[in-house]
Amino acid sequence: MALSSFAAFTLDQEAQGLLTRLKRVKPFALIVPSVAAANISPAAATGIDERLIAGRNELSYLVNAYLQWLRGPGRQVQPEEAQRRLSILRLKFNAVLTQFDIFADALVQRSEHENGVWLAGLDLFAADALTLPGRYFEMPPMVVYLDRGHGAAIRRARTRLPGGGENPVAIIRIPRERMVGSGIASSLVHEVGHQGAALLGLINSMRGALQNEKEKSPPEHLMAWDLWQRWISEILADFWSVAKIGVAATQGLIGVVSLPRAFVFRINVDDPHPVPWIRVKLSTVMGQVLYPHPQWEKLSRLWDTFYPKAGLDEQKLHIIRILEETMPRFVALLVDHRPKSLGGKSLRQVFSLAERRPERLSALYERWRFSSSKMKEASPVLVFAVLGQAKQDGKLAPAAEGRIVAKLLTQWAFDRALRPLSSQNQRRPRRPPTRTMTAAA
Repeated sequence: MALSSFAAFTLDQEAQGLLTRLKRVKPFALIVPSVAAANISPAAATGIDERLIAGRNELSYLVNAYLQWLRGPGRQVQPEEAQRRLSILRLKFNAVLTQFDIFADALVQRSEHENGVWLAGLDLFAADALTLPGRYFEMPPMVVYLDRGHGAAIRRARTRLPGGGENPVAIIRIPRERMVGSGIASSLVHEVGHQGAALLGLINSMRGALQNEKEKSPPEHLMAWDLWQRWISEILADFWSVAKIGVAATQGLIGVVSLPRAFVFRINVDDPHPVPWIRVKLSTVMGQVLYPHPQWEKLSRLWDTFYPKAGLDEQKLHIIRILEETMPRFVALLVDHRPKSLGGKSLRQVFSLAERRPERLSALYERWRFSSSKMKEASPVLVFAVLGQAKQDGKLAPAAEGRIVAKLLTQWAFDRALRPLSSQNQRRPRRPPTRTMTAAA
């Protein structure tokens, strides 16, 4: 049965309705109000709007092609076929809206008083946390936003968006409860570490190294090496955090995983996150290897007093024991790992470890206490490392820390807003949109 006039009219109206609603999907440059200091970077703004414009224009082209088909050859097909084609267009339309919402969640907060400007400062901090000396990868723009929930998360740049297309920016979600002093640094740099590990291809590279180590290990340690391989993605992100901000990373991690005892010792082999108790221990071991100092053992003992192993069942005790036994060798493999992406250098060689030594961080804080301008001139990552060390040394109270962080985030955002666009040389998206802005109108 060919398509009736009423069926054709109904489908035609639905398709035109898609076009009408599609025209309301406008670039964020036209709809998100915020002060200049709260804006995302020009590279991030351009990449997001170009991604949305490209998706909108592609869908507009497909809907118009459907209408042309429906008013011509489509009149001779079965109603079921005409409806099937329209339903596919609806799914594509919903995908475009999903992409819009992903970016909207991150951008609408830029209009919030104070929070918007602080988020812009965190954008700069995130970009600094991803940077390594040497050009090992092309830097993607970074966008930070706040949300409810306990944990942070990242939608990495250059991954596939729902419905297709490449994500032009790294979008990092931080829990609102972490916006207290330097505590946000640990969560943020951990998520940045996921992006860095992906850009350097560290996950597969490390898994290969761990598999080789497993093959040389005694039978009683095989389970431990299986777990290290399963958890390597999260461990690499924790390593990135320790390597960038020192003891502030471990402090923040303790704050995140300080949960009821049952959760801290919960072992789920399908979870990509290490057992929380082991995760803190591992952070202290990584810190001791990178920056030898008594503070790491002090933190490790403190964690033992918070969550003693006494009372655990034999199976959990066995797993924890073999993980602790293999932990020194695992950390040695990690810090000395030489992936191809680093051109023969090890992980420990590409981070600025000398700047993160506890003694130097403590000395910097003493100097900055009497010259705040020096703190403003330092890199954001170094500043958070210094503040974390000052907290560890007992020289920085939470209230003072909160005031310092708020002022610095505001200052960094303000300075970027005043810089000419030519000096804001973050990476622009690699591919322009396929059609012009007016193509969907």
